[in-house]
Amino acid sequence: MPRSCVPPLVLHAPPLGALLRRYAAGTALTCEPVDEGLLNRGYRLRTTRGRYFLKHHFDPDTADPASIARQHRATERLADLGVPVAPPLPGHDGRTVAVVGGHAYALHPWIDGRHRHGSQLTPGQCGRLGALLGVVHASLEHVMRAAHGERPLPGRGEHGPRERGENAEKAETAENAPPTRDPKRDPRRPPERRATPPERRTRAAATAPAEHTAAERPAPVESTAPAPSPDPADTFVLIDDLLARVRRHRPADSFDELARHRLLERRTLLERHADRRPPHGGPVGWVHGDFHPFNLLYRGDAPAAIVDWDRLGVQPRAEEAVRAAAIFFVRPDGTLDLPKARQYARAYRRAAGATPLELAAAVHRVWWERLNDFWMLRWHYERGDTRADSQFPAASALAVWWTREYDAVCGAFAD
Repeated sequence: MPRSCVPPLVLHAPPLGALLRRYAAGTALTCEPVDEGLLNRGYRLRTTRGRYFLKHHFDPDTADPASIARQHRATERLADLGVPVAPPLPGHDGRTVAVVGGHAYALHPWIDGRHRHGSQLTPGQCGRLGALLGVVHASLEHVMRAAHGERPLPGRGEHGPRERGENAEKAETAENAPPTRDPKRDPRRPPERRATPPERRTRAAATAPAEHTAAERPAPVESTAPAPSPDPADTFVLIDDLLARVRRHRPADSFDELARHRLLERRTLLERHADRRPPHGGPVGWVHGDFHPFNLLYRGDAPAAIVDWDRLGVQPRAEEAVRAAAIFFVRPDGTLDLPKARQYARAYRRAAGATPLELAAAVHRVWWERLNDFWMLRWHYERGDTRADSQFPAASALAVWWTREYDAVCGAFAD
């Protein structure tokens, strides 16, 4: 009999017998939960025929079997192009999604490897990481358009690194640039008027966090347009609600103290910079949607597999590049390793055919999202879910540091 597959506090165990009968994968010997991941569930499975990764698509936002099957077909095509992925195994009926008891599952080959944070990468490896994401974006444009019978966009469909000429960069429209800033004005000084109209403060708080990291944000699987940037009026209401929850929490602890400090600090920053809200997202294309260290396995110094394609969809490409860098290269004190980010961004631009202006605009939009981002506090105080608490100190400090070092961050991605 296999070991129990029930993780602590999880009541649902995968029906191994019914699942494995659908595959030529043998009989289960051991089954162990994989701890990484906050939304879906994974298991390390050993059978009489080998080792596998069993994924339970549990999160309602990404559990539609048809969407999962589209993701599977995309990874199969990416594998044909040489992108390091781990496509699922087909069952006896040829399908890659198994629905048992109303739950969707997929069986993947087990990939030996380890996750590596940016601090564990050399400058050269940071460049290869950026090139890898650029190749992913270019390759996705090719395979997804081909799947829909469309011709790839010129300059976006080739697989592999590609330079864009000087004329292409000059043709980038000004609407992709971040709002202009008055060089005579200290960016940390509040504008003349910053009061939020009282009637706007009465808006109900958003039902979902304004912005999550790429690692945990629930998002539509196939969005066709970027979401509007967060409205600070809504964020002010959310801050007030979270401050009230912090005050009511008993017994008060060090997390409450840090949360209160960061909430008050963030409100001040938003009041100072409310006029810098970006109007819309940038050029969209097919993206992985969740590119971060826990979704990339290394074998030695080389990437072995990009995993977890649940959020494959159409989103601003450059924003995914910036969000990923903000996760890979954040230090424990909430600063970014800008030299490594620069190596990464230069390689990404070459591989994806993105211009410096496009990356600078993405930096501005992701910075704004970070200023309005409280998903970790919402999990803690609204859900009673503390799994992301360890990320909060660095993530909350990053928004403050990023605001202070705004020009340096833009330069790292656009130089």
